[in-house]
Amino acid sequence: MTSKPEEEHKANLIIDVGNTLTKLAVFNNNKQTHSEKVSRLSEQVIERLVTEHHIKKTIVSAVGEFPAYIAEFIAQHTPLLQFNHTTPLPIKNCYKTPNTLGPDRLAAAVGANTLHPNTNVLCIDSGTAITYDLVTADGQYLGGAISPGIEMRFKALNHFTAKLPLVSFNIPTLVVGNTTETSILSGVLNGVLGEVDRYIDSISAQYSPLNVVFTGGNSFFFDKKLKNSIFVHPNLVLFGLNRILNYNENI
Repeated sequence: MTSKPEEEHKANLIIDVGNTLTKLAVFNNNKQTHSEKVSRLSEQVIERLVTEHHIKKTIVSAVGEFPAYIAEFIAQHTPLLQFNHTTPLPIKNCYKTPNTLGPDRLAAAVGANTLHPNTNVLCIDSGTAITYDLVTADGQYLGGAISPGIEMRFKALNHFTAKLPLVSFNIPTLVVGNTTETSILSGVLNGVLGEVDRYIDSISAQYSPLNVVFTGGNSFFFDKKLKNSIFVHPNLVLFGLNRILNYNENI
């Protein structure tokens, strides 16, 4: 009788519950082997993934709604870790209000530290909001900054003015807009590039050398447009959650 490959017994299920979508990933020996997105997390989705990928343990991070019955269903099939501000971490959390810190920010910081250990690393997540999170070379998470995301800036100009239209996010754009639409594109997109470069410069002046890792749905926009060098990792939150799950198994 042929036994299953060893990696099948080490599969982790990573669940990141957002406000609109839930991201799921499977990691085998720290390598991502499967990912998908669903609008609603169901028992059927969980059962399929647990069965198909021989899941050993599961972690859930939720900024959106995570029903108790789903948690109970997962716990019936695999050991479940529900990530929150009390969960032990492989880095030191120095945030003064840890109970208010978004779990996605903290997970991304852990992921960035995993990619760039023993060095200062700034994680920038560009999604609904743009978040900046700093981990020092000695593994201390210090916090960072939060600013409006790109789509939020477009919507704000439309919502808080009488006549400015809602402009769709598209690239490239002009530096000097010659219509109202291209002027909005120039202001928002060039403005956000200037903001990000300025913030990176400020952190670099205090924590050098510094690695910068981008993640989030709009991370592609910043690639090769900033004067600062960056790395792009689209699944940094999932990557960080996988490390947190493994860390808690070994403590």
